[in-house]
Amino acid sequence: MAAIPSCQREEASTARDGASATAKGGTAMPAAAAGAPQLELFVMSQCPYGVEVVNAAAAAKEKLGAAMDVKIQYIGDGKPGALQSMHGPAEVTGDLAQVCAMKQAPQQILSFITCQNKNPREVDKNWRDCATKNSIDPAALEKCIQGDEGQKLLTASFDEAKKRGAQGSPTMFLAGKPYEGGRKPRDFMRAVCEATKGEKPAACTSLPVAPKVSAIFFSDTRCKECDIHQLEPRLRSELSGLVVKHVDYASDEGKALYKELTGAGADFKTLPTVLLGQEVENDKDGYAAISRYLRKVGDYQELRLGGQWDPTAEICDNKSDDDGDGKVDCSDDGCGQSLGCRPTREKKLDLFVMSQCPYGAQAMIAAKEFTDHFKGQVSLDVHFIGDTKDGQLSSMHGPAEVDEDVRETCAAKLYGKDHQFLGYLACRSKDYRSTDWQGCAKEAGMDTSAIQKCFDGEGKQLVAQSFAYADSLKIGSSPTFLVNNKRDFNAVSASAIQREYCKDNPGLAACKDIIPEAAAPPGAAKGAQAPAGQCN
Repeated sequence: MAAIPSCQREEASTARDGASATAKGGTAMPAAAAGAPQLELFVMSQCPYGVEVVNAAAAAKEKLGAAMDVKIQYIGDGKPGALQSMHGPAEVTGDLAQVCAMKQAPQQILSFITCQNKNPREVDKNWRDCATKNSIDPAALEKCIQGDEGQKLLTASFDEAKKRGAQGSPTMFLAGKPYEGGRKPRDFMRAVCEATKGEKPAACTSLPVAPKVSAIFFSDTRCKECDIHQLEPRLRSELSGLVVKHVDYASDEGKALYKELTGAGADFKTLPTVLLGQEVENDKDGYAAISRYLRKVGDYQELRLGGQWDPTAEICDNKSDDDGDGKVDCSDDGCGQSLGCRPTREKKLDLFVMSQCPYGAQAMIAAKEFTDHFKGQVSLDVHFIGDTKDGQLSSMHGPAEVDEDVRETCAAKLYGKDHQFLGYLACRSKDYRSTDWQGCAKEAGMDTSAIQKCFDGEGKQLVAQSFAYADSLKIGSSPTFLVNNKRDFNAVSASAIQREYCKDNPGLAACKDIIPEAAAPPGAAKGAQAPAGQCN
């Protein structure tokens, strides 16, 4: 899907417009009755998908009252005094405010959190106003947030998340079992009603029924990256009445469907995709959540997945003439940019990132450690992932990310010798939301006026070229490494980069000197490595 509903992989940093209904400000929720099904939510306070489910759970709890129990835990790393969360220090403060409010006013907690969720970017600041609105003593709350109590409460919550294997926000359990159902109030209500033993609450008798929505998951099994089965539960979380059918291009039905779609006049060409029936509009909440990703193609509403597989083109590694032009694999004109057909460039490494993707940031810090280790035994270039339309640059994490892409591109152009620019990139990546880029430039020995001159001049054109290069290689995930101009891989630690790089460049002296593994998060299993991920 265009947006993956989990902060295990990064997302746009604001909650969806028109998010689920929330509990009314200041409303105290009744304590759960003995035996009431418990919905456990493992979230991050600034993750839009975590925000969404907490809001929906609060609305469901408001309807079901004592018949539903809601418990919220938080996902992060560290120990007291050194706590970390994916979206940075502000999110840690937001988490602290919520665990402290949970301790001090358990019946007001859902109302307190949904108050904060009106502006999740400000959870490190809006807790005071939300406390006042919910009759929570701001002074007592501040003491907890800033003191040892809050640190201990949040550490315990982080530890519980690790114990339960919760890495993506949200991770949910209902009555002790993993929950992968819909994420709207009606979905939570229905699930709780079904899990209730004995007499059902009165609200269970009038639950709305989700409209049926037909969906064709259209892909091509010849494409290794085109499996979209895993999207079913994600899409069903928005359209709980989803009825799915999978169609493969190689089948007669698939070829006929492709012909129908390409003849529909909507510039349809690539797979995979999801085709929804027009009745999707009957599910008003679900349609509102995904409508921005839909376009009309023939008799369907296409959910744009960003698929780039042309099933009629030559496949460049199967020893077959797929497009019937008499040329096979790399000899075909269409395979020039295919990774396997590109010329080998030994001791070459390229990194494709988004400058404000948390995983991209980890990779840039690791790239600095890696190049310091390999010194003259690697040539590393950094490229950026984004879009250019009508001369305007855009990137997943907004205008601030584009601006930083430009500065980092300028740094690479002006200070490429001996990878000096990586000092700046690594420094910025440690706090990529900070606006103090000048401090990192000075720390890396760079002239801030030269960076600014490039930013105001050719910098945007250089980034446009960088975006175009990534697009030409069909690279859209941050971080992606390309080794020796031929093979791509994902890594966020110097040790992982070394392993992959040395597969294609064996015999280098620096390959024999093993970089230690990155430290795993506290509480992780013995031998575990730092978790990798990508912004897509």
